[in-house]
Amino acid sequence: MWVVSLSTALDLASSPMAFNPINAHDWIQALGNFAVLGVCAIVFAETGLMVGFFLPGDSLLFIAGLLTLSGKGAQHLSLPLLLLTVPICAVAGAQLGHYLGARYGRRLFNRPDSRLFKREHVDKAEEVFIKYGPAKAVILARFIPIVRTFMNPVAGTLDMSARRFLVYNAIGGVLWSVGVLLLGRFASNAISADKVDKYIIPITLVIVLLSLLPILFEYLKTRRNGSPEH
Repeated sequence: MWVVSLSTALDLASSPMAFNPINAHDWIQALGNFAVLGVCAIVFAETGLMVGFFLPGDSLLFIAGLLTLSGKGAQHLSLPLLLLTVPICAVAGAQLGHYLGARYGRRLFNRPDSRLFKREHVDKAEEVFIKYGPAKAVILARFIPIVRTFMNPVAGTLDMSARRFLVYNAIGGVLWSVGVLLLGRFASNAISADKVDKYIIPITLVIVLLSLLPILFEYLKTRRNGSPEH
């Protein structure tokens, strides 16, 4: 169930690990001088590889945007460089996912459930695709964690042409990546330089919670629609 994804993500986010793979701040710190390259690689993997669904796309972009204002925090990232490279990687990653779906079809999903793959994730992406139609679904999926990852191979499997997918993939990829980066940048203006590091972890947790709300709402909607009438 989707609530399992929610509880698992929250448990991982709060666990006392030396390095937490779903914590955007940990990624930024670990990447150091290669943070921009790392952000691009993570965005590519999250959107292009089915095993990348757990990566912190939303919070990573927000924190990266937060660190683009000169002199704020322990690291400074280049906003122009991020705005140039991240959307390209977001679009390229999703296009790879579409290619894999078109190339291998449903064989791509014929595997037992594991920590890195859940059949329910594929089913949810397919449900969104059918409910909203190819164009709207590809754009909306960018803003829904997990669905963002699985929508791309599902679109390929369901015979959405590569050319048509590229158009809506580019629209969604740019809106999502640039929008979240700029949101982080604007937020940084409201935080004094000596308090950025103090607020990074709380902000990351808030972004994670907000990004998981669509999953929770969908789960509650499913429960309500599936409840027997009295």
